[in-house]
Amino acid sequence: MILAAGKGTRMNSELPKVLADLNGRPMIHYLLDAVIASGVDKNPIVVVSPGNKDVMQEYLNDYNVIYAVQEQPLGTGNAFSSIRSVLADGIDTILNFYGDHPFVSAQSICQIAQSHQGKLSMVTAMLPDFEDWRRNLYHWGRIIRRNGRISEIIEFKDADDSVKEVKEVNPGFFVFDRQWVFENIDKLTNDNNQHEYYLTDMVKIAFNEGVEIGDIKIPTEEVIGVNSPEELAIAEQVPRARG
Repeated sequence: MILAAGKGTRMNSELPKVLADLNGRPMIHYLLDAVIASGVDKNPIVVVSPGNKDVMQEYLNDYNVIYAVQEQPLGTGNAFSSIRSVLADGIDTILNFYGDHPFVSAQSICQIAQSHQGKLSMVTAMLPDFEDWRRNLYHWGRIIRRNGRISEIIEFKDADDSVKEVKEVNPGFFVFDRQWVFENIDKLTNDNNQHEYYLTDMVKIAFNEGVEIGDIKIPTEEVIGVNSPEELAIAEQVPRARG
């Protein structure tokens, strides 16, 4: 599934953010091409909003995707919940990506799917610093570990200065066991600075339950996301390992 319900406000555009032009193509096209080429899912679910569904369908007309609608902008956890009504029977594993992360390759998507075991796995990125193109990752959630184990993700807007010093960040690429995630996702709360239901809080739920959280590494350049015109300009200059 691909989360794509966000507006283009921070991109200074009337188009949804995931349709921003990246070297001549909408950002989300790169990700959709990689998902389909990976063979993991020929008909990915794209989560849209009531306000952007029509334009998303127009721009994704060449792709055979399934649409789920997030009725209200209540956060990524709420967006994830919206796929329940369209998820086919017999699907046991759900991969989660974001439409504004255009550089993940088909090979890495295969690696993520094949590496997953248990109830929850996630991609993490360890950085030496936030210089050069890595500035695009500075405002991401920080991965917190206890005794070497992933215990939670603290979103940047909820982080204090000490947490912001953490160099391990969350790209937002998750793999969930279907039964486990839907048994637990309604436990999410919006007790945070944004008053949103964060999908990333599933990590804390898993840790508190004693669930082993899988830790997957892919090339760091592939996890880059775009959230502003400045970040888009940086992304356009990044060497991308795509295959």
